[in-house]
Amino acid sequence: MQMNRTDLDSFDRKILAVVASEGRISVTELATRIGLSKSPTQTRLKRLEEQGVIKGYRAMLDPIQLGREHVAFVEIKLSDTRESALNAFNKAVRAIPEIEQAHLIAGSFDYLLKVRASDMSDYRKVLAEKLSTLPHIASTSTYVAMQAVKEEGSGTY
Repeated sequence: MQMNRTDLDSFDRKILAVVASEGRISVTELATRIGLSKSPTQTRLKRLEEQGVIKGYRAMLDPIQLGREHVAFVEIKLSDTRESALNAFNKAVRAIPEIEQAHLIAGSFDYLLKVRASDMSDYRKVLAEKLSTLPHIASTSTYVAMQAVKEEGSGTY
């Protein structure tokens, strides 16, 4: 499946860099920052939204202040990797709020999950009561993060 990619010029990239870190910035301030007037900035911003380059805006919550500072990465090996099994697994993963990210991997295991919990005891409960009940699980391996060096940001535009 080939994805359509949008051609971005330098002003589009500047817009993306600013809104990626400051989603609530006013169009007037955004225009000043990127060196365009308000009207073309607003037009570009709307186009980027309509094209799906900007998928939305949301509040970034601090997981530590919310009591979810324990991060574990979990390798998942499935017993069945047919499309129906992958779909069932994907659907079940989306229903577990402690799973922050889930990626299908090409490698020695099938999925890599990023799981947040309050502490190791809470993680053990999530593993036992939620992760291990996911469909088609053959095995799991857990890696506990000691420190987040970089979590936010999507890179350079």
